Amino acid sequence: CPMLEIEVANRQNRHPIDADRLVTVARLVLEEEGISRATLSIAVVSDRAIRQLNRRYLQHDYATDVISFLLDSGIGWISGEIVVSADTAATQAPQYGLSPEDELLLYVIHGTLHLVGFDDTTPAARRKMQARQRRYLHRLQSPP
Repeated sequence: CPMLEIEVANRQNRHPIDADRLVTVARLVLEEEGISRATLSIAVVSDRAIRQLNRRYLQHDYATDVISFLLDSGIGWISGEIVVSADTAATQAPQYGLSPEDELLLYVIHGTLHLVGFDDTTPAARRKMQARQRRYLHRLQSPP
């Protein structure tokens, strides 16, 4: 039985979130990508908070959708943090025909895939990652 410790900290109060769904999708991605032990924290924050993190750690002075931090890893295990912006999810979702909740789910999927070794630095890698994201999102997406 996989030992996956996943916790969600909701650090914003402008948008409702479903913490259980965020945990469920992170667990699904970890299990399917071969991770049997993990300690993962997911922080749901405002655009203001994620902009500060983006500036401090990545030298980008703007709000973003998701930032992931791999703290430690080995064969079959990871320790990491994912920070997602509920504000960005709410503003971006309509462009993609998603609910803000599903957009936030997508950010958690994206961040988790980064932690398990996916990247989006080349067009080919980005396509592979996006295909994976869609597959996980479809499995957990809310019915319209």
